[in-house]
Amino acid sequence: MSSVFLIFGSTGYIGKRIVSVLEKLGSTYYCAKSRLENGNDIIQEFEKYQPTNVINAAGVVGKPNVDWCEDHKQEVQFINVTCTLSLAHLCHTRGIHLTQLGTGCIYEYDDDHQPRSGKCFTELDKPNFDGSFYSKTKAIAEELLKTYLDNTLVLRIRMPITSDPEDKRSLVSKLIHYEKVINIPNSMTILQDLLPILVDMSTKKITGIFNFTNPGAFSHNQVLSLYKKYIDNDFTWKNFTVEEQDKILNARRSNNELNVNKLLGLYPKIPNVEDSMVNVFKQMKKNIELQKK
Repeated sequence: MSSVFLIFGSTGYIGKRIVSVLEKLGSTYYCAKSRLENGNDIIQEFEKYQPTNVINAAGVVGKPNVDWCEDHKQEVQFINVTCTLSLAHLCHTRGIHLTQLGTGCIYEYDDDHQPRSGKCFTELDKPNFDGSFYSKTKAIAEELLKTYLDNTLVLRIRMPITSDPEDKRSLVSKLIHYEKVINIPNSMTILQDLLPILVDMSTKKITGIFNFTNPGAFSHNQVLSLYKKYIDNDFTWKNFTVEEQDKILNARRSNNELNVNKLLGLYPKIPNVEDSMVNVFKQMKKNIELQKK
């Protein structure tokens, strides 16, 4: 039986790129019109499309960033926890495989996990970061989703990146517009590498929780150095400390490196972040040159 996908959040930053992957693969898919908070509408779409696989890329992140969530806690909690669990339950009772987009921003470096120490956070480590309400809701949802892991796949994404120069949600676009940046190595998800794997994992109905980033860690300075090398030779930036950053934000930001050995056990050819980031900027340069023609 071939897979039939129903995508929630199909017009969002990552959702629309998942749709693009499905299109290229020639997969059968439908974009859900129902919203997570409307269970009856979701049931009607289940009956209409008879999906074998649901991919949930919907949720509340906050605009322009997660600081928004600090002032809208009820809404964030309702969508990211209550409605996400409701969708998981609806999928579970109908035998539909669910791929839930989670976040790796539920950890921060501590005494046992230091940058580039080789000691990275695994899927079994208890979340230790609650500096933002967004991260708190995602950690709670992930813990409760463990009840549904017989048919649910949770993928922890971090700092998603694309080679699209017009992509305002990509980490690259965010960094080049900041007045100052911190300089700490972090795990990152390069979407061109990992979204085809997401679709493959969903198709194969793999279950469980996976750190979903490229192997290794990359700092903001390294990202901007590549931007300067390939895109804008005159670009400059300034650094500041985490403590200085915290003073200008409503919510703290997570910094960590995730262990991806579990993912590599299934997909050993995922490129490390250093090599892939170079390819991202080479492709971005080509995209910019094509736009000029």
